[in-house]
Amino acid sequence: MTEATERTGRTEQLDLLYSETEDDLRAAVRSLLADRAGHQDLLGRIETDSPYVPGLWKALAGDMGAAGLLVPEKLGGQGASHREAAVVLEELGRAVTPVPYLTSAVVATETLLALAGESVPAAELLAELASGRTVAVLALPLTASPHAKPVSTPSTVTGVADAGAADVLLVSRADGLYAVPAAEATVEPQTPLDLTRPLAQVTTEAGGGTRLAGPDEAAAAVRRGLLAGAGLLASEQLGLAEWCLEETVRHTRERHQFNRPVGSFQALKHRMAQLWLDVVGARAAARAAADALATGSPDAPLTVAVAQAYCSKVAVRAAEECVQLHGGIGMTWEHPAHLALKRAKSDQLALGSAGRHQDAVAALVDLPAPGTEAVGAG
Repeated sequence: MTEATERTGRTEQLDLLYSETEDDLRAAVRSLLADRAGHQDLLGRIETDSPYVPGLWKALAGDMGAAGLLVPEKLGGQGASHREAAVVLEELGRAVTPVPYLTSAVVATETLLALAGESVPAAELLAELASGRTVAVLALPLTASPHAKPVSTPSTVTGVADAGAADVLLVSRADGLYAVPAAEATVEPQTPLDLTRPLAQVTTEAGGGTRLAGPDEAAAAVRRGLLAGAGLLASEQLGLAEWCLEETVRHTRERHQFNRPVGSFQALKHRMAQLWLDVVGARAAARAAADALATGSPDAPLTVAVAQAYCSKVAVRAAEECVQLHGGIGMTWEHPAHLALKRAKSDQLALGSAGRHQDAVAALVDLPAPGTEAVGAG
């Protein structure tokens, strides 16, 4: 171990492999989702008042302890890392599961972790989130990017994901970050493209709630929460893309035309082979982002931006191929392919678009835009 490693507590080499603990966690989450929230169950719920499966959040967040993976044991959590949380999100992405994991157990939790050392109310709320008893949501649009300049939240915010499931809303105001009970806010459901991730318009009154931090600390904490969310969203996109590829390969093996499986046609082989390569690349990018966040790498913003710029496109392409290569059945409401496509398109805008992340990559590595050098030389 080098002197630098001893000081920082980490190595510079990324670890993209899954540990035995992570594999065990994956198996447990996949088993729970298959038992409680399969695709057919989900198809029967998405047009009801709430797509959330009763009891699933308690089982996943509380009984299994998934909500506290990012929280240190001394603050009431599991003391794991972003790598384990990424595995949970991969499985949630595969199943397109409607639970507030990304919004509460990642974004809101990371925001509070940035404040827990200095704010007693933040630490107390964090313990509630880690136990799964409380759901908190950052009152910002789902499209909010970690690379944008922080702004105070207006009294009314549209497009807030999972606000309807929240017990507490984290509201950023000009004088700091506040925890506002959901009962003291007005939450009006909106019609989203992705029915498995409900959106709402949230209105809060000025002066309400408990102050958690001042404006400077709040801005840094919100940025940290959004960065972790964007980085681990890549794992959700990876899981979704993997399911789309596996389901498409399975279908084309079973579906016959001209007395042979359609998957044996060379044109379809080429499409699925290219998609496999894309998914392998997405896995590397998503794992790199999770590992960079877990180890506190100074390159985490760059790694997250690269992962989002790549994985969001792969997820959409995988879902589109899944719908198209299923033929007629892929276009029907009875098949879950449309759920994957809608989640992929929604995720493509969530926590910053691919274009916004590409701009961030260029800025972080000081890469001039096309034509800039030529103009400067003239």
